[in-house]
Amino acid sequence: MNSLLEEGRLLPLAEDFYTLQGEGYHTGKAAWFIRLGGCDVGCSWCDSKFTWNPAVFPPVPVAEIIARAVTCPARAVVITGGEPLHYPLDLLCKGLKQAGMEIFLETSGSRPLSGQMDWICLSPKQNHPPLPEFYHLADELKVIITGPLDLEWAEFNRRKVRPECRLYLQPEWSRREAVMPHIVSYIKANPVWNISLQSHKYINIP
Repeated sequence: MNSLLEEGRLLPLAEDFYTLQGEGYHTGKAAWFIRLGGCDVGCSWCDSKFTWNPAVFPPVPVAEIIARAVTCPARAVVITGGEPLHYPLDLLCKGLKQAGMEIFLETSGSRPLSGQMDWICLSPKQNHPPLPEFYHLADELKVIITGPLDLEWAEFNRRKVRPECRLYLQPEWSRREAVMPHIVSYIKANPVWNISLQSHKYINIP
């Protein structure tokens, strides 16, 4: 089984579901979400901590994951986690592309890229920074803000991405009321940035 995981023929599927993208550039877009188990970044404020231990999730054949995804009306798939790049995603992406799906990746950038992606959302974490390659690959930079000091981390990453990369500051959900004024003021003073809100939590959808 380990060899099948290493080849990307099996993946630890934490959950998959059809919903609207709630964050970042593609907010409001209907998409099928594929959430993979496993993450060693370990953010204290993570809202998907249940995914951290991949052993909890029995490996699922990639063909089955693809078959479920292509049943949804939208032709868009978000691959997320956990940290989805713990696993080779080439076979998953190949099958999704053959079915005409657009693929969006959400990653911390802490693992090498695999698979053909149409859009990469890079959400860098200070305790496990991105690999340098991701700064040249990211279509979207989304930095989670827990306090004013995180704005320095945001600028550090902004200086590394491509000029055309979309820039977002997102309040950490449990501290949104405390940090929102800082984010708003910062964006008004630095309008290259945009705000990202977890709209799915406001409207109570997955």
